[in-house]
Amino acid sequence: MVQIKTPEQIAKMREAGLVVAAIHAATREAAVPGATTKDLDEVARKVIADHGAKSNFLGYGGFPATICTSVNEVVVHGIPDEKTVLKDGDIISIDAGAIVDGWHGDAAYTAFVGTGHAPELVELSRVTEESMWAGIAAMRVGARLVDISKAIESYIKRQPRPAVGDHSLGKYGIVEDYGGHGIGTEMHMDPHLLNYVSRKRGKGPKLVPGFCLAIEPMVSLGTPHTEVLEDDWTVVSTDGTWSSHWEHSVALTEAGPLVLTAVDGGKAKLAELGVTAAPDPLA
Repeated sequence: MVQIKTPEQIAKMREAGLVVAAIHAATREAAVPGATTKDLDEVARKVIADHGAKSNFLGYGGFPATICTSVNEVVVHGIPDEKTVLKDGDIISIDAGAIVDGWHGDAAYTAFVGTGHAPELVELSRVTEESMWAGIAAMRVGARLVDISKAIESYIKRQPRPAVGDHSLGKYGIVEDYGGHGIGTEMHMDPHLLNYVSRKRGKGPKLVPGFCLAIEPMVSLGTPHTEVLEDDWTVVSTDGTWSSHWEHSVALTEAGPLVLTAVDGGKAKLAELGVTAAPDPLA
């Protein structure tokens, strides 16, 4: 069953989403050479506390931290610690969430640590982020869940990838084992959202007002395949290629999509794509 939200509930999710946006702003500023991933976790904890919110990551399935910090070849679910020190040229994907009055927000972004990043890394992050926005723009009343998957996959497949090392196929790896999800009174809810089209999954449910999703493509410079390390959390690409992860929580309303975890509700970016964002219920 898909949880359909009322306008009042979406407003609460917007509050949680703005806390997540504040975590992103603070951790992005703190993601500098010499910082540890634990330092970033402590920054996120303070933001959550300052907003009177709760963490939805800490303790989830036994997860020991407030955010996920995934560096370079780590795709998702990297655990912050004192040993992982950020270096000039690294990339890091930070996944964060918050709860306000029982309602969840969840979003991720990829940041560049320091300077001097290879052009293919800059392009990797751009492609991943833009594919997320393509998926968000496809979230329309009357569409099907698969239309979002199709928009994400189609955008990525249209982008040529420069040859990197032994990987000369010119294709990005759309991570297969992880994807988006419903969100609301829990962080992970039905439906599961693939970032590619699967004939086995069919078209999925029809999108109606009150439908809320976390849309999150994960893309690597090589393989779409991953493996989990011995800590039972950290997910890495099987070929060691670096990856990017972008995510926003989005609510579908009668007036269109509202990007709950974007400061402006997604207004500016969606306008570039010819889509009108829904009015912000907190404005």
